[in-house]
Amino acid sequence: MAQSAAEIRVDTPANRMATRATFFVTGMAMGLWAALVPFAQQRTGAEANQLGLLLLCLGAGSLLSMSGSGPLIGRLGCRAVIIISVTLYILMLPLLATLNDLWLLGGSLFLFGMGIGLTDVAMNVQGSIIEQAADKPLMSGFHCLWSVGGIAGAGGGALLFSVGLTPLTSTFCAMAATAVVLGISYRSLLTVGNQEKKGEKRGGKPDFYLILIALMTLLCFMAEGAVIDWSGVFMHQQRGMDVARAGWGFAVFSLMMSLMRLTGDAVVQRLGRKRILVMGGLLGTIGYSMVVLLPGWVFSLVGFALIGIGAANIVPVLITLAGQQKSMPVNMSVALVTAVGYLGVLGGPALLGWVAHYASLYVAFSFLIVGFLIITLGALKLRYSR
Repeated sequence: MAQSAAEIRVDTPANRMATRATFFVTGMAMGLWAALVPFAQQRTGAEANQLGLLLLCLGAGSLLSMSGSGPLIGRLGCRAVIIISVTLYILMLPLLATLNDLWLLGGSLFLFGMGIGLTDVAMNVQGSIIEQAADKPLMSGFHCLWSVGGIAGAGGGALLFSVGLTPLTSTFCAMAATAVVLGISYRSLLTVGNQEKKGEKRGGKPDFYLILIALMTLLCFMAEGAVIDWSGVFMHQQRGMDVARAGWGFAVFSLMMSLMRLTGDAVVQRLGRKRILVMGGLLGTIGYSMVVLLPGWVFSLVGFALIGIGAANIVPVLITLAGQQKSMPVNMSVALVTAVGYLGVLGGPALLGWVAHYASLYVAFSFLIVGFLIITLGALKLRYSR
């Protein structure tokens, strides 16, 4: 059984670097998948609704692994869960790059989603434990490395495709990079999986504020998931970009996210979490409005950039607020919010695929404008501590 974080020191430079490394390799895997989506659609000949079902397989696998992640992380600790789950999703990458059968690809995406989902909860629990021990904002910096990984995966993958390398070769590069990064940071991953909070209700139930945080996380992740899974298809089919360069929509989004998260902890400390959520929701609304309403790929890239700026610090702030809630232990509250959130990032794009099939991607993206408006209003209702 894993120790409590109160029993050992968890806030060391090495712990922080290991957390950032885990965020990086997970973002890289998702970014590479974003660049592979147009190729998968070409290989399988999948229409929008069929591609949506494939993405639903990814979401279903993630949600299944997340459903029991809180107790598992509390029992085994973050390190063991991260190593197992990262190994699972990197082994799936070559299959995602080569399979042309819809059923086999769907099964591989299911397992890929299981690995991504479990890793995401574990690394956010680890980040929350370290942040509370440090008693200062750190979560934006951790999530920054996910965005940097997204750039490396999507932008790097698109660049490799442009110079003639195959999707399969790109996945082997990602696997090697992941093995090196985790090999270096392994010893500094936390063996603990929980942090005692003063006034915490053991085994409690989520209160109104935790449920609202989970809903806002779902909406933001849904908007991010739409960029991950549909920006490439949108830029290729609706804006006329070559398939080899269609991943730049997600790359621009990730670049702006990285830049905003790079200084996000300092900005959060200066402006406060409430203002960050309100401003982020408004910028996301403007960004998706540009993508939907303005013609030409240049305006779409600017729109995706604004979405990245707006969404950059929303989820890190919400994860921090979840970890501070006293209605549940940190491994349970963070697991709940992350699981509900990833229903948006992994299951939401599948729903958008059906909307796109029966209407259009323009209509699907319009729902995300409403989502960011809800985030803005929800930010006015939350409770904020220091």
